[in-house]
Amino acid sequence: MTAALDTALPTALDVEAAFVRLRAVIRESPLQRSERLSQRTGANVWVKREDLQPVRSYKLRGAYNLISQLDAADRARGVVCASAGNHAQGFAFACAALGLDGRVYVPRTTPRQKRDRIDALGAGRVEVIVGGDTYDDAAAAALADADLTQAVLVPAFDHPDTICGQGTMAIEIVEQLGHAPDVIVIPVGGGGMLSGCLTWLRARHPETRVVGAEPAGAACMAAAVEAGQPLELDDIETFVDGAAVRRAGDLTYPIVRDAGIELVSVAEGRICTEMLELYQTDGVIAEPAGALSSAALLDRIHVEEGQDVVVVLSGGNNDVSRYAEIVERSLVDEGRKHYFLVDFPQEPGALRRFLSEVLGPEDDIAHFEYVKRSNRETGPALVGIELGRREDLEGLLARMDESPMSVERISADSPAYRFLV
Repeated sequence: MTAALDTALPTALDVEAAFVRLRAVIRESPLQRSERLSQRTGANVWVKREDLQPVRSYKLRGAYNLISQLDAADRARGVVCASAGNHAQGFAFACAALGLDGRVYVPRTTPRQKRDRIDALGAGRVEVIVGGDTYDDAAAAALADADLTQAVLVPAFDHPDTICGQGTMAIEIVEQLGHAPDVIVIPVGGGGMLSGCLTWLRARHPETRVVGAEPAGAACMAAAVEAGQPLELDDIETFVDGAAVRRAGDLTYPIVRDAGIELVSVAEGRICTEMLELYQTDGVIAEPAGALSSAALLDRIHVEEGQDVVVVLSGGNNDVSRYAEIVERSLVDEGRKHYFLVDFPQEPGALRRFLSEVLGPEDDIAHFEYVKRSNRETGPALVGIELGRREDLEGLLARMDESPMSVERISADSPAYRFLV
């Protein structure tokens, strides 16, 4: 879903007009100092808590800014959008508040929790249609709907009004902090929030260093900058559903390109580790995209001691049923979870010997499953081992080599690994 190439790019004045327009609707989300992130980096790190918006993400800013400016004729046509979940919630909130009927297309990867919230926020005025595997599939369906029904399309990121609405967050940060931050780290999907904040900051506070953080499995903006134009990624990882976009926007791309900012990518496992840190240490429930900026700060970005740094926690719409996968991905990222195919002798005591002779004192079997039982002398089993420390792997592999059992490690880049994690 892309905007026309001849559409005028938004200006700082447009962002400021959106800020005035939204003041009565958008909650001023807190800007909180993070002791954990400050201690880890040496900087003064502040977290912009957009997860505390009425729809638990920043997406309300862009959706409401666009829909609230429609005239009576456009409102009568109804509105339609595509979303991985968060934009749809902002869209649904706006439809209910402004009395419009709308339709939302979401991919099958959108967590149930987000779908239920769309229904609740829409207050009976929004129909949710599920289909496709990615945001881009949903975007194509929404575009076809708009062409057929003449409903107004409300893009998740690639529209001047969406961009300006999302850019109002930068104004709010500067007002709360009392001055422009030295560094701001912004999560990137299609680039709406990043381009909106850039539009205003480059005009009003060009000294602020802006860094865009993308999930490693869906770094569409970096790909666009490298290619010199937006292009579709052949394959994307959809785990970070709020930022899993196959193609950067036609409007967002030139704003990011011309700003010449840093773009960094963060591994999905590292994002999971940060989600757990946010929950266990800070008491914050973040969705994967919400933990993207702080994960990038700890993993990929150097800041100077004493600098004022802002990371954007973009959303908190996480489905609790996903935490088992989040823990798994985090353990793999930390080098503490590994999988092996072990050919066990089909005789009593084989597993006991494996436990006593191969595993270390702090190692644990977290998964055990016979791949195939037979009357042969040996039988293969899939074994998942959780280490006490990542440094223990070398000793474990050495003991496996010395064992009479045949052991094959399943590497993280193996095609088979995707069925495990």
